[in-house]
Amino acid sequence: MAVAEKHSFGLEPITTHAWNSTRDKVALSPNSKDVLIYGRTGTEWRQQAMLDQHDLRVTGIDWAPKSNRIVTCAADRNAYVWTQEAGGKWRPTLVLLRINRAATCVKWSPEENKFAVGSGARLISVCYFEQENDWWVSKHIKKPIRSTITSLDWHPNNVLLAAGSTDFKVRVFSAYIKDIEGKPSATCWGAKMPLGQLLAEVSASSAGGGGWVHDVQFSADGQLLAWCGHDASVSVMDGADANRVMTLRTDQLPYRSLSWVGPAALVAAGYSCCPMLYVIDGGAIRLAAKLDQSQKKEGGGVSAMRKFQSLDKQSRSEADDTALATLHQNSICTTRIVEGDRTAARRVSTSGADGLLVIWDVQPLQSSMAGLKIK
Repeated sequence: MAVAEKHSFGLEPITTHAWNSTRDKVALSPNSKDVLIYGRTGTEWRQQAMLDQHDLRVTGIDWAPKSNRIVTCAADRNAYVWTQEAGGKWRPTLVLLRINRAATCVKWSPEENKFAVGSGARLISVCYFEQENDWWVSKHIKKPIRSTITSLDWHPNNVLLAAGSTDFKVRVFSAYIKDIEGKPSATCWGAKMPLGQLLAEVSASSAGGGGWVHDVQFSADGQLLAWCGHDASVSVMDGADANRVMTLRTDQLPYRSLSWVGPAALVAAGYSCCPMLYVIDGGAIRLAAKLDQSQKKEGGGVSAMRKFQSLDKQSRSEADDTALATLHQNSICTTRIVEGDRTAARRVSTSGADGLLVIWDVQPLQSSMAGLKIK
């Protein structure tokens, strides 16, 4: 698998990143309280703005899928919606989250009329804009959450919300706000959808996996829900049958993020520093390919005599023994789709604790994934 592009943004870890709708700008957080926005001209990236309203480390960034708005959340228990004014300056609007613990993740809904914020307060804040008072307010989803929310994702219908948490559980809630949207239609996940309605709940341990749920994501049609756990497992649940969960216990280190790249294919990445492509075929998950085909040079072309001389003089080999056999030299924190969508992604990006942003070309695999059968 060829690497399309590799970009370095310094030595600081990139804990999270998000692309704008045209994919010529990226917002990222260098493991600090600031969010940096870079614009692309040709192959060069130039910093265009810094969003510095937060007081503590930024934990989540999401760029609206259609408009030029950014939502950020941080350990300071706050979230801001950023809009760009005519002069290019970004103006923040505070969101009333009403939480007493750090915000951990944030995600815009597909229609951009609301977003959800997870937190350590054992609840989810579903936020929407109140026209009368000209501010963002929130309604809470609390029961039966009993731990920190680590990840969120919206169903394509703009109503259902999936959440992963540190109690090893994945849940699907209704995030219907009757003040701003019409009554939703029934889906394979359920028909009754008042705000906070629990439509599905699966324990990762009972599904054959375990550990914290690091990331969750709906498939393009919303029927499948995938997640990755801290036990290095990848799981997929079918909304038509919540008792039917496919789980693969991998031999890798735990995955931190995943993205659907096709109807039956997803990319997962994490502490192993190498993005992996998994496919669902015949009702089971299997590894299809490693996106990173980098190879560590055996011996680095150094002769045996030079090796012994180096060991004798410096107590070390001239070969760089600390370099990993992967492009990323530290754990991957976030995966995002750069080109295409969850139906057929052509390129995906990964950002890691090594300060790198790498764009991977997955288009050559699309033809081989065409004949997969989910069931």
